[in-house]
Amino acid sequence: MATNIQLPDTLRPLFWDCDFDALAWDKHHAFIIRRVLDRGGWDDIRRLRGAAGDDAIRQWFLRKRGRGLDPRKLRFWELILDLPKEDVDKWVAEARKTTWHGRLRR
Repeated sequence: MATNIQLPDTLRPLFWDCDFDALAWDKHHAFIIRRVLDRGGWDDIRRLRGAAGDDAIRQWFLRKRGRGLDPRKLRFWELILDLPKEDVDKWVAEARKTTWHGRLRR
């Protein structure tokens, strides 16, 4: 995984709730990956994949169990990154247990 990734200013709106200038890839990469995967557009995700690499993103999924992403995004990344189906099935089930997701299903 690259350690000297500079965050482009185009990502600033994704991090509206924190000090963008204080974010450092080597310290905050898990947070940055999750935020870009969750809220970023195609260009943001393409930049993330180019800078960090798919292996770093795949490792994030395996370590963090896809926490914070909705089931549709988990299934998408399962296919793109060749994530283990059994693991993703569990993550999707966990995501569906959240209060917010339950409210949307009614």
